[in-house]
Amino acid sequence: MRLFAFCLLCVCASVRADVFVRDDINIDPEPGRFTVCHDNGCARLSHLGLTEEQWQAIRRLFEPSPQDAGTERERLRSAIALMEKFVGEAIGTWRDKGGTFNSGDGQMDCIDESINTTLYLTMFRKHRLMRHHSVADRATRGWFLFGWPHTSAVVSEAGNGKLWAVDSWFLDNGEPPFILPLETWESGWKPIR
Repeated sequence: MRLFAFCLLCVCASVRADVFVRDDINIDPEPGRFTVCHDNGCARLSHLGLTEEQWQAIRRLFEPSPQDAGTERERLRSAIALMEKFVGEAIGTWRDKGGTFNSGDGQMDCIDESINTTLYLTMFRKHRLMRHHSVADRATRGWFLFGWPHTSAVVSEAGNGKLWAVDSWFLDNGEPPFILPLETWESGWKPIR
């Protein structure tokens, strides 16, 4: 049934609709209280919070406040990577390897990664760490007839509305995600190995 629901989300080559796969996901995250999806397709949901020291380490990444959107995207890459490290140590996802088809404890797929990244971005925006972007609906590209579907978090640049994919799925836990123009990502982009 879960696979069928995912397929419905992927009917179009690119879909933008932030339909979360579980009703118990905390969509109003706070540093001390948020949820994290893991074990592929959000099969497991962990409830956790950062320590005050961890949250201050995230906040310091945005000091001084970025003066432009490009600088802010670089800071977002570092902050998401650090969030993944903190979360990975707490729930065992530090073992997550880039890509879906690696097996083992703590593995995440693009659904887990895109939901978690969207929630981290929501927290950053809510606490005014992210000022040059807003959180947009996640995007899905592909369909089973044309290759595997893939989902990413998305931010919208203030002023011009340009959409940027924020994709950590290709990378091991704690590595800074790729942030690239959404239209490039939708075209089937993947990192050169």
